[in-house]
Amino acid sequence: MTVVVATEDFEVYHGVVNELRDRGVTFTTVELDADLPDSARVLIRAEGDSVDAEGVETVVADPDEPRRAVEEALARLRGGGGRTVVGIDPGTRPGIAVLSGGVVVAAFHVPLADVAEVVREEVADAVDPVVRIGDGARLQGAQLVRELEDVPVELVDETGTTPYLGTGARGMGDVLAAVNIARLEGERVEGREIEPTAGELKVIKNRSRERSEDNREIDEELARRVASGDLTLEEAMEEHREGDRRES
Repeated sequence: MTVVVATEDFEVYHGVVNELRDRGVTFTTVELDADLPDSARVLIRAEGDSVDAEGVETVVADPDEPRRAVEEALARLRGGGGRTVVGIDPGTRPGIAVLSGGVVVAAFHVPLADVAEVVREEVADAVDPVVRIGDGARLQGAQLVRELEDVPVELVDETGTTPYLGTGARGMGDVLAAVNIARLEGERVEGREIEPTAGELKVIKNRSRERSEDNREIDEELARRVASGDLTLEEAMEEHREGDRRES
């Protein structure tokens, strides 16, 4: 079973072929007017290309998003699109794993502030996506649930999802945990309200002091607003500075 690339669009050709090579996928390329090989299962072409592809599934590639075209082609090659599932191991720098039909098609390790945007881009064209978030890092997880209110979200018991990391695998734990989280069914949630503990508030206050040039520690009220997602830590620190300026 073969993936065939047939296009006169150089950008599509270059992008798709590089993606296929990076993934180690067996493929072949043909001219638009050539017959497709008997083994052809999926054809990738550009918008406007005219190819005789009777009996072969066709994927139309966007020159700006060759990865999406390759992922769709591979999903079809596996016998159906399969559901898009995004697993997130929450924390200050969450691991993200994107699965299609049970196969990992993308992975990310980004700052918490970037997670919602990454997830929305990954599920933008999916028919029935679901996002599964581990329940371990309560405050960060609650923030993600709020930020992803327009996407179906499940909360997953992440006990045992973090794997043992052998030599050379340092730094991969969050992403591998996200893969395991994606493969576990969770409880559908619309929101998650968390009452921060005294210890969690102290961590936020300590972090404000560490990040400020003047050793400034925000008060408990501001720390609560950070914990609830109403403010970022930087916004809370600025509010604290403004309060001091008004008093002076």
